[in-house]
Amino acid sequence: MSTIIAKHFVTFYSPGTFVAETTEKPIDAWDIKQATEMARSVLERYNAAPYGFRFSTRSRGPEDLDSRVTATSPFYWLGGTVETQADVEARATDKERILLSNMRSAGPDAKIITNTNSWRWTSLLGETDVVLDFTPAPATTSTS
Repeated sequence: MSTIIAKHFVTFYSPGTFVAETTEKPIDAWDIKQATEMARSVLERYNAAPYGFRFSTRSRGPEDLDSRVTATSPFYWLGGTVETQADVEARATDKERILLSNMRSAGPDAKIITNTNSWRWTSLLGETDVVLDFTPAPATTSTS
């Protein structure tokens, strides 16, 4: 009889300097409500808070030396503003020409999402992405 060991994780994504900062934590199950609450305690460099998360499951069989990712969830956005290509074209400034070019390259149905839970983060919205109703925790200020 072979036993497969599986463990679930949630990876939080926060704005970084050039790419997203990530924090991965174990979780009992792919529980959206629990992951949303866990996100409130994640802070990266410069107090960057998560804009979203994704679940993964790693498994290992009796003959495997190490575990491997065997399942991943859609991406869950912790709130944000969704805009279509037409929305961006209607308000675009010269500063957004690269954004608009990227959207056009992605196709006529391309949408973006902008999240401002901490630092502004704009990305193409994936077809399977889920935008959650989320209110970030109030910003804390330093008194030092």
